[in-house]
Amino acid sequence: MAVHVLAVLAYKEGDRVTSAFLAGSVNTNPVIIRRLLLTLQRAKLVDTCKGAGSGSRLNRSPGRINLAEIYRAVEEAEPFATPARKPNTACPVGHCIRKELDRIFESAQKAMERDLEKTSLADVINAVKASCAAKQAV
Repeated sequence: MAVHVLAVLAYKEGDRVTSAFLAGSVNTNPVIIRRLLLTLQRAKLVDTCKGAGSGSRLNRSPGRINLAEIYRAVEEAEPFATPARKPNTACPVGHCIRKELDRIFESAQKAMERDLEKTSLADVINAVKASCAAKQAV
């Protein structure tokens, strides 16, 4: 949802966009969008104003925002988490598996973030525009 919202802001090229407009694009409630915008504002990805001329816009150009920054701004839970319940340490597998899984999951997390760093918000919006243009040409 964060990438979608930021892509709309990128598409609007600096114009302020209301949470109601963003909610319509995402197909959700404006309250959810406002909460997301607060998170994105704390991460210094958007600037939001209330009152006359209200709305949100990107804090910097879409080419200078990568998907890893967006991911880190909004994702609190780790994608690869071990269960809260500890395994039986008397078992030869249970004794060592958690350490190995943590190592594997940390490596996967770093690989995912490295991959996300390679894609900018500008790349996303350019792909969206190209896809829309191709659809209209048909």
